[in-house]
Amino acid sequence: MTVTKRGRPRSFDREAALAQATRLFWEYGYEGTSIADLTSTMGISPPSLYAAFGDKRSLFTEVVDRYGGTFGAFMGRALEEESDVRTGFARMLREAAVSYTDPLHPAGCLVITAATNYSAQTADVERDLRERRVANVRDFEARLARAEKAGTLPEGAEPRALAVYFATVVQGMSQQARDGASAAELERVAELAMTAWPVPKGA
Repeated sequence: MTVTKRGRPRSFDREAALAQATRLFWEYGYEGTSIADLTSTMGISPPSLYAAFGDKRSLFTEVVDRYGGTFGAFMGRALEEESDVRTGFARMLREAAVSYTDPLHPAGCLVITAATNYSAQTADVERDLRERRVANVRDFEARLARAEKAGTLPEGAEPRALAVYFATVVQGMSQQARDGASAAELERVAELAMTAWPVPKGA
């Protein structure tokens, strides 16, 4: 009797699976993406998905965390790498225009669009994404407040109002990208948005 040795089973590429799940959630949102969609696209069975990632909710959280460190990282990077706060915010908006319209992935921002529609059963998903967006506003405000204290932002510039303003611009750019706006159009929006930057009195 001849025994045929079975080859080693192909290893599971977790990062590739996460990338595929990211595209689905980004394109269709949390509610619009089913377990069947995920397993079909990721090429794994439901038991394998649950074993590797837990349930759909746990997978989504991991996807959003991964998004923040990859596609969404340009925001923090722009603000951290530029020594001048105005330059940092201008760069952030320019890079949002490019990132949100990149044809290599779904349009817009996953954190902004993934829970546009939700039910009572998935309210925690919407709440989690909202808290992440609110955290971004707080980060903007903290950076602007530090700039005001350092004298690089005019006194009385209202860091909170400016932070909410820039968050509103970013969220609007994401939606416009989803609706088909081009990178050039959004880059012009970024330029116009920066005209609201406060200038010293008498300047």
